[in-house]
Amino acid sequence: MSLAILCSGQGAQHPAMLEMIADHPAANEVINAGEVALGWHLREVLTLRETIFRNAIAQPLICLAQLALWTALRQDAPKPAAFCGYSVGELAAYACAGALDVAELARIAAARAALMDQAAAVTHGGLLALQGLRRNEVVRMCAGHRAWIAIAIGEEEFVIGGEDAALQKLSTVFAERGAKLTRLKVGLASHTLLLSAAVQPFHVMLDASSLNAPDTPVVAGIDATWVVRRETAIEKLALQLDRTIEWASCLDILYERGCRVFLELGPGRALARMTQARFADVDARAVDDFRSLDGVSSWLAKHATSL
Repeated sequence: MSLAILCSGQGAQHPAMLEMIADHPAANEVINAGEVALGWHLREVLTLRETIFRNAIAQPLICLAQLALWTALRQDAPKPAAFCGYSVGELAAYACAGALDVAELARIAAARAALMDQAAAVTHGGLLALQGLRRNEVVRMCAGHRAWIAIAIGEEEFVIGGEDAALQKLSTVFAERGAKLTRLKVGLASHTLLLSAAVQPFHVMLDASSLNAPDTPVVAGIDATWVVRRETAIEKLALQLDRTIEWASCLDILYERGCRVFLELGPGRALARMTQARFADVDARAVDDFRSLDGVSSWLAKHATSL
């Protein structure tokens, strides 16, 4: 069965997220090259539990960890049908798909975080996970507030992004309608109009970068486009900063293209759980479900086939 690789976004970072690849030479080459490009050490940062949730640290940390993990796994893994990334995970997906080298990934991830922080500096915003309401209800209730759907996960599951004051007011409204709410550990309103000022500078930066066409297709978060060209990759990655991530549609297109095995690189297990909940006939696991790289490789060998 065809394999899809899912790259996680922010929120599930943890101090042990690099332990599985600690003794893998190729993965350590990725980490070392990334550290040189960034000017700081990933494993030292991981000892600072709160620091790893800062946007400027989290984005390059997550991207490099995922590329290092895939570098360790890919030699023995079946060839994926596609890569797909959730929020900043989409940038990592391009690197895993061969469109970016390590140093360029580190540089772009750090710049992406800086541009987003700069755009968000004039407001205090964040993200709120919501379950239990339909999309038309959520859109209607957000209207008139400085809040929008940032990520559409399912028919009744969303991430809402907006100014803190708007999220606080809406939390009461959503709760009164029976919604389940969780404030996420992300300190800005990603994928909303509050980040619009970052879009054009990020587009310019991507256009000047060494980003190539991916060797394996990447699914664009904003519209589930099957991306195989450099120009499309640049456009989709830039627009992603202030547009809704249509995650349910991304999973649907992967399923429609024949993917029945899904591996989430992590950190965390959220994407694997979402996928398993959406499709009854898929095998979806996260790297964090396993104790070793050998365990991940054995599972892939048993369940997935190359294109």
